[in-house]
Amino acid sequence: MTKNHDLIHWVNKWAELMTPDKIYWCDGSEEENQHLLNGMVSSGMAVRLNDKLRPNSYYFQSDPSDVARVESRTFICSESREDAGPTNNWHDPEQMKTTLREHYKGCMKGRTMYVIPFCMGPLHSDISHLGVQLTDSPYVVVNMRITTRMGKEVLALIDHSDIFVPCVHSVGYPLEPGQPDVKWPCAPIERKYIAHFPETREIWSFGSGYGGNALLGKKCFALRIASTLALDEGWMAEHMLILGITNPQGEKKYFVAAFPSACGKTNLAMLTPTLPGWKVETIGDDIAWLEFRHDGRLYAVNPENGFFGVAPCTSMDTNPNAMLSVSKNALFTNVGLTPDGDVWWEGIGHDMPPGTMDWKGRFHEPTHCEPIAHLNSRFTAPASQCPSIDPDWENPMGVPISAILFGGRRATTVPLILEARNWDHGVFMGSTIGSEVTAAAIGLKPGVRRDPFAMLPFCGYNMGDYFAHWIEMGKCTRPELLPKIFTVNWFRKKEGQFLWPGYCENSRILAYIFDRCNNERKTENTPLGVIPATGEINTEGLDITTEQLEQLFRIDPDEWKDEVDSIDEHYNKFSHLPAELHNELEMLKINLGL
Repeated sequence: MTKNHDLIHWVNKWAELMTPDKIYWCDGSEEENQHLLNGMVSSGMAVRLNDKLRPNSYYFQSDPSDVARVESRTFICSESREDAGPTNNWHDPEQMKTTLREHYKGCMKGRTMYVIPFCMGPLHSDISHLGVQLTDSPYVVVNMRITTRMGKEVLALIDHSDIFVPCVHSVGYPLEPGQPDVKWPCAPIERKYIAHFPETREIWSFGSGYGGNALLGKKCFALRIASTLALDEGWMAEHMLILGITNPQGEKKYFVAAFPSACGKTNLAMLTPTLPGWKVETIGDDIAWLEFRHDGRLYAVNPENGFFGVAPCTSMDTNPNAMLSVSKNALFTNVGLTPDGDVWWEGIGHDMPPGTMDWKGRFHEPTHCEPIAHLNSRFTAPASQCPSIDPDWENPMGVPISAILFGGRRATTVPLILEARNWDHGVFMGSTIGSEVTAAAIGLKPGVRRDPFAMLPFCGYNMGDYFAHWIEMGKCTRPELLPKIFTVNWFRKKEGQFLWPGYCENSRILAYIFDRCNNERKTENTPLGVIPATGEINTEGLDITTEQLEQLFRIDPDEWKDEVDSIDEHYNKFSHLPAELHNELEMLKINLGL
């Protein structure tokens, strides 16, 4: 329990509104965690997996209406609509709070309200921030224990600092006396709300029990609220992995990379290189907080404590480190459940055992055409269990960044790798990234959408101002100390077939980027930027033809005319677009002869 009177008052105020049967202050202990998991097994919400196959691991199935982030029900409630910008769903903050207070009234009846003190970032790091989440979901508690630093130590820090981000969450499913609970309580989609209040640094979530809608330390805090903190305080909160890479001579560098959800961030963060003598280590797979430090270099910290990764297509072939990370003490949601008490998903690397149950609780029949695991099914595992975890993954100072990568799923148009000419050109490339829509979000039409910096669903303020913040950050140090910026595209196709093998073979691209950070390797200038000269990508041992390599770097004028038109349309959304990006677009048109 805390001695912080403001925190106690805040908790009691919400308890009076939501009327839980009891209030429980989480201490983060293993005993507490086991008690909650045992309770969910008893209630039918969880299944304990076979301890001989996957020790201390648990299986969950969500309601079919509650399987992913709900962007249409996610709101930025800033005082001015202009501050939210054209890419966010804006709502007046007082009106939203009035609406949600009505929803919250009595919403925890028959349930326990859990008080979760948590820290985003390593304890005692000067870039870390503290939060407290209220929730009526034990599923949220056990996931937050893995994905954040949570418990007594954090509560002591809150007592000392008296500063925290208040986060309120309810599944929105109260219980009357004697009313049986359901396996996965949640509200209908039209009653789901994920609301952010940037001026007051608050998060209010209602109606969903899943993922980024309910684990409020993740996308809600570490990106949407943190991005507004970063704007005010002069740093950056980004949807980026962080990895360390060491060459055969023992030299080490750190890269960050921004890809939209389900575009391979976790696989790249935990990559096992196929090139002899190279080594990749993991700092984080999803979010990076970055700031320039006293030596003029950009440093990155992973604010998370665990992985909440996409399960399908994860295997010992595609990502052995992820598979080993979830070998014990893991949680699985919406994958398949095998008869012997293990998990299965499409692309796991072995045939599905007969009698496997799908994510909807149905036993598989040969006539079923739906996938066994939902496309956005997840695993949750402690980062400390990852075999490739970097020794500095919890360094409170962070790690120095040499390169920034942007990418997405593009079947055509975009080369395998492209290097920016300078920082502003790199910001232009990041601001125009496009990707095919994935299963990580509900309510989006298939096709390619612009997802600048992979932050479209996660920027907590006007994205034009966000672009300007990136431009200004490039002025924080000398040009020679700025990281190099690249775009990558593992997903280019011809006649429906991928041209690049991807997965662990992406180490060949990382090795090229490593050498470019040392100003090594021959390059060629193109209208788009800098590409490797012929033969500079190590393809030894790959089954890839000269024609395929040429296609991977082909710049089709007709495709790029359409691309430029699309970028023009994209930029026209922003009244706050920096002049530097207008200039970069005009230069691209000139270079392409348009």
